[in-house]
Amino acid sequence: MKRLLFGTIFLVLVIVVPIPTMAAVDIHISFPLPPPIVFPAPPQVIVIPETYVYVDPDIDVDLFFWNGWWWRLWEGRWYRARYYDRGWAYYNNVPSFYFDIDPGWRRYYRDHDWYGHRWNYERIPYKRLQQNWKSWHDNRRWEKRGTSWGVQNYQPRPQQQRKELKQQWQQQYHQKPEVQRHQEQIQKQQREQVQKPQKQKLQPQQEKQPQVQKLQKQEQPQKQPSQPQGKESQHQQFQGKPERGEIEKQDRK
Repeated sequence: MKRLLFGTIFLVLVIVVPIPTMAAVDIHISFPLPPPIVFPAPPQVIVIPETYVYVDPDIDVDLFFWNGWWWRLWEGRWYRARYYDRGWAYYNNVPSFYFDIDPGWRRYYRDHDWYGHRWNYERIPYKRLQQNWKSWHDNRRWEKRGTSWGVQNYQPRPQQQRKELKQQWQQQYHQKPEVQRHQEQIQKQQREQVQKPQKQKLQPQQEKQPQVQKLQKQEQPQKQPSQPQGKESQHQQFQGKPERGEIEKQDRK
């Protein structure tokens, strides 16, 4: 019985009390998709040391694989897809892995050097990556002794140093002109979509105003046309009680 009573009270509150989320403005922002990347064959990737992020070093575009998704940065905007060559969709954020990647990884790749240590990276075929990436992450494969991301005599950097570097890379990212332009576009579209419902609410009120003014004009009494000022008009102006002398003159006539 108590459950039924509480359920009834809850239902009444839901009906009577307005829910703020229902009144919220749904802001939908759309951006163009990046141009396709042509691959002569499925990509072979390498793993970035100290991460579980994979990257294709053979193309000029930064194409990452992380957590089951392919990630791509284009014109300051992030996109992700389940496939490396299609299905891209806009991602309204910066992937959490990105600020763990040293921006100079391409130079280290060319020099086979990772912070002063020989980097014997392993080329991982696409099929092998798809079959094993999750188990490698769960088992922490690349951190085990003898592997260590292929870096000889690998020593993990101190936590404080990694934190400082991450903050530095984050600042560099947000200072990129294309990233700043993208943020300005987002803010502009958000303002336009917030203002649009407000304008739609004002339009019906503005449409009603001419109708109200029209009704007011109809209710006002129409003015009588002015009569010419002649003898008749002068006579009508003095239709009140005549003076005594005027009555005597009329009687004499």
